[in-house]
Amino acid sequence: MRGGTSRGPVFRRNDLPSDRAALDAALLDVVGSGHALCIDGVGGSASVQCKVVMLSPSAEDGVDIDYLFAQVGTTERTVDYGPTCGNMMSTVGPASIELGLLSPRDRITLRAVNTGALVEARFALSGDRPLYAGDQEISGVPGQGSPVRLRFRDIVGAKTDALFPTGNTQEDIIGCAATCIDLAVPVMILRATDLGLTGGEPPERIDSDTDLMARIEAMRIEAGKRMGLGDVRGSVLPKVALLSQPSLNGADVRVRYLTPFSCHPSSAVTGAQAVAGCVMVPGTVFGDAQDVSDGTRLVRLEHPAGFLDVDLELRTGADGSPRIESAAILRTARKIVEGRVFLPE
Repeated sequence: MRGGTSRGPVFRRNDLPSDRAALDAALLDVVGSGHALCIDGVGGSASVQCKVVMLSPSAEDGVDIDYLFAQVGTTERTVDYGPTCGNMMSTVGPASIELGLLSPRDRITLRAVNTGALVEARFALSGDRPLYAGDQEISGVPGQGSPVRLRFRDIVGAKTDALFPTGNTQEDIIGCAATCIDLAVPVMILRATDLGLTGGEPPERIDSDTDLMARIEAMRIEAGKRMGLGDVRGSVLPKVALLSQPSLNGADVRVRYLTPFSCHPSSAVTGAQAVAGCVMVPGTVFGDAQDVSDGTRLVRLEHPAGFLDVDLELRTGADGSPRIESAAILRTARKIVEGRVFLPE
């Protein structure tokens, strides 16, 4: 299925090995990991094409489906269960019905097994089947589709239990101002101009600058330690976002999002929430004195493929500071193929 701007196979969890090592081996072969084109599997040449979704009925009260996500490497034969994926999350409701895990319904509550986050998904049905056709457009995907509305709850401190895991809204990391924020996903946020960039560079330009990527990685490793994530070499957390002033009317910020070893062709859904939080909270590398009174605030991100809108629900904390209650994002999803995928052995 395609979910948002990502793509990958969607499985029933109980159709796959229960042993983690055996599961890793199966997913690597399904995707075709270890080759730049994933030529011997159903993956692709970019990380957004090498995502795997595994679904099972939830035993938790008030939760319909447990969503286990795996980010599988392309050239490197790696499987990472640390992050979740907000784009592929848009497949969960329709796929749960397609796979017979749920009776037909147009809204579900899912639990992201990787992070423990709860997400409400609303989508359309045609009779008792998911509806994929519609007039909703999202940047980075051609054509139109039926809208899937995702509302993310309890997103503060998804991995570290704190919005700012280091205790600072802004700090110096190896000579550069940075905000380390954990909102839906841990992200190290930098100003693009502090790295000698305009912020409008195409993703391939950033990927090809080996000195820049090495500098960012050294900073990310240090940020990981400060955020309590340990040695993050080889891990995809924390992610990295490079922010700059927008070039398109109506946008609040321009972002180049690193996954973290390459630049995303558009924007991750989880990362977009962290960026939106950085924009809304004063004192960060991009925070401003905005209206942070109770209510919903729309933050529009400009990314390489267009826009992504994040609706943040804000409440005022006891100390007068803004508290982020939830975030909502519109996506689309599409079923591409159903059948069997064969392993080499």
